[in-house]
Amino acid sequence: MPIIPQITAALAGRSVFPTPLDDVHFTLDTSGVAGVFGGEEAVSAMATVHVYKYRKWLGWYNSPGSYEIAKRYGRLATSKFYDGLFPGVHTDPATLFELDGMPGPKFRAAHSGTVIDETSQPAALLMKECSDMTGQAVQGRKTRPIGVTVAELRYTPKHEEYPAQFRTLAPVYASVPIVVSVAACIMCALVYDWYSFAMILLGIVVSGISCWVIGSGTFLFTHPEPAEGSPPGDGILTSDQEIVVLRGEEGAVNSITRGRFSLRFRSEPHYEDIGRCSVLLMIQFVAQLLLIPQGTLFGQLMFVISLGVSWAYNLWLSSINKEQIQRDILMKEVLRRPKLTKYILGTRTSTVVFVLLLLQPEDPNKMINSLLPNDTRAWRKWKDAIVSQIKDEKGFEFDRSHWDDASFTEGDRQLLSVLFQDAQDAYAGFKKHNMASEYKSECT
Repeated sequence: MPIIPQITAALAGRSVFPTPLDDVHFTLDTSGVAGVFGGEEAVSAMATVHVYKYRKWLGWYNSPGSYEIAKRYGRLATSKFYDGLFPGVHTDPATLFELDGMPGPKFRAAHSGTVIDETSQPAALLMKECSDMTGQAVQGRKTRPIGVTVAELRYTPKHEEYPAQFRTLAPVYASVPIVVSVAACIMCALVYDWYSFAMILLGIVVSGISCWVIGSGTFLFTHPEPAEGSPPGDGILTSDQEIVVLRGEEGAVNSITRGRFSLRFRSEPHYEDIGRCSVLLMIQFVAQLLLIPQGTLFGQLMFVISLGVSWAYNLWLSSINKEQIQRDILMKEVLRRPKLTKYILGTRTSTVVFVLLLLQPEDPNKMINSLLPNDTRAWRKWKDAIVSQIKDEKGFEFDRSHWDDASFTEGDRQLLSVLFQDAQDAYAGFKKHNMASEYKSECT
């Protein structure tokens, strides 16, 4: 006699009340929902466990997607056993939880000459924060508007910062799947459907333990400490449509260009506890796949209802913009609300002049050539005149003598006239910025 029917007979008994749907000869095919249904949402919801306060304590519900969660986070564990069970490329926890790994824009320092072709994720987050801002328009010619945001970094983060977790309505909403899962478990016990009871209870326990273990990592922000005597870290982050001017100490600037969010676990570097949780999740998947079909139709419905409500909660968690959460943490908790002032300039040339006036770089020639690679005779004359004015620090006035040169063609003279007018428009915008800014430039 097969084993499962023997166990079923042994567990059978008189229920507290007649089992609903007991006379219906129909069985739900739960193989499609046990472990696989809602996998992407469950993985995405698990990624919020380190940024929401109390989130790691609120996983006690029969969550779907156990197979997908085990497959994704099991790759953290490093041993031959776990490598065979969860094949794939090993990565660090921050990248796996999408807290790191986003490439940032190019950075060029104004005084030290440092150039970083690809900065870290905080720079990318700051660039997106600035691109979403509304800027003040600087008067002048308009061809291809570019946003220039002046970021005044008044606070230098410590080498290691521990940002506070966000408070949300997650604890309130988490009570819904928890209550539904426990209620479904109790209902199965009342009708003596021990298979469904055990599988729902298994899902509650494994999900709660996994959420607690995976959420036990410490969320922190780190950046390298600058060398003593380093010059000011002023510089620019550049993209096609945005430029961010960073002004502050070297430590404040490199927290953006080379800082990173990370997770620190007690079990690193092998992450055995996460590996064990992943094994538990796989056991849950296999057990529910095999044993839920042995339950009654009523018990199967309770199981599906608990999964459905839990999936809806995971869907809500996964729908929250995690990138926006990181931006808020960076701006409020790490950088302590830096002052951001955005301007919109109408042309690339006026934008470059505006940036040079703001930064007063050590080598203006190098910066102007990197931002404007144009290298015709007319462009070289214009660049030389701009650099000369910036170095002299005696105002920013141009007249016909700067472009009315008989050795230039009529087209070159017209081009120079337009370019010098762009430069004067940028200077007018720069003077207005200085009047409102707490940082007074040496050029005024």
